[in-house]
Amino acid sequence: MNQPQWFQKQESYFNMQLFYNPSINETSTSFIFDKEESKHIVKVLRKKDGDILFVTNGLGYLFKTAVTLASDSKCAVTILSYEKISPSAHPVHIAVAPTKMNDRFEWFLEKATEIGIQEITPIICDRSERKIINKERFEKIILTAMKQCNQLYLPKINDAISYKDFFKKQYEGVLLIAHCEETEKKSLKSILQPNQKTTILIGPEGDFSEKEIDLAIANNYIPVTLGNTRLRTETAAVVACHSVVFFNE
Repeated sequence: MNQPQWFQKQESYFNMQLFYNPSINETSTSFIFDKEESKHIVKVLRKKDGDILFVTNGLGYLFKTAVTLASDSKCAVTILSYEKISPSAHPVHIAVAPTKMNDRFEWFLEKATEIGIQEITPIICDRSERKIINKERFEKIILTAMKQCNQLYLPKINDAISYKDFFKKQYEGVLLIAHCEETEKKSLKSILQPNQKTTILIGPEGDFSEKEIDLAIANNYIPVTLGNTRLRTETAAVVACHSVVFFNE
């Protein structure tokens, strides 16, 4: 991630506490944290008037603020300065089937956010063992991971959608489907292109059905392999995400 120039100079960058407020923008001069965040700032972190807090709105902005009211019910800050970083030139979109064990999918969300994913779509496939998700909980996990790893863009998680309906929307860039069937596939690294949006389909524990693979190919998705070993759904999704980010470094 390309940090703002003044932020890069902070020697303790990786130890900084990053806060989130979706309502602030470049015209804001001050704001008040909600009660939960205020309590955390004042009671847990023991911040007081005059202390510096770094805040993002999840849209690439980083605000340097100073506490003006250290109240555990409404912590107020004034904005001292801000900068914005450009969005990724190689956004990653993983469309992945939710895993049977919910904690495994949550692990994927956390790690993909740390790596630098931009968009996630849960897809319900023929062999999916989980067809209902708790989107609100997933959003909280993504937000927490974003703050912990000092990301300035909040990844988007879409509503769960059927595999067939997923193809009703046309995505740009490199379109890929990773599956385990013994058919012709290319290696992921041989297909990736620099500074292009990449959408990768990852199937459920039982993999995509033959019909689903054919549907993806009919919609211009290229079959790829992620390596010589058979990966769990959540591992495959993390590997795919990391491969794209690493390829573009």
